[in-house]
Amino acid sequence: MSRRAKKAAPGVGAARPTVTVCRGCCCGTPAKVPRLDHEAQLTDLRTQLAGVAMVRRTDCLDACERANVIVIQPSAEGRKAGGRPVWLGHVNDPGAAADITAWVRNGGPGLAEPPDILDLYTFSPSRRVRHELED
Repeated sequence: MSRRAKKAAPGVGAARPTVTVCRGCCCGTPAKVPRLDHEAQLTDLRTQLAGVAMVRRTDCLDACERANVIVIQPSAEGRKAGGRPVWLGHVNDPGAAADITAWVRNGGPGLAEPPDILDLYTFSPSRRVRHELED
């Protein structure tokens, strides 16, 4: 990821980043990730990002081997600045969710540099999976 200067987060009424949280067959299930309160993680993201980003739940992002998966899509301004969706896998601890929240609150992809720790979670899904999310 390139290093970008921090810009202001989108204001009220502006197009906001989208945080897509997988909660399908594997992600969000105690059978796959037993020591995480999955609903609390989703609720926390929604609460912490209210008014900053749209947080949506989806059934399956087809990256089950990396449960729990979260995708951060840039705002319109972030996309214009070169931001692209960032796929994060194994988001299974409160610290990772807090780092995601802080980054998105600062603008997200294209507008703010993600915390270095998120490099450990970043992955590239197959082209087919990427296109399905963007459609």
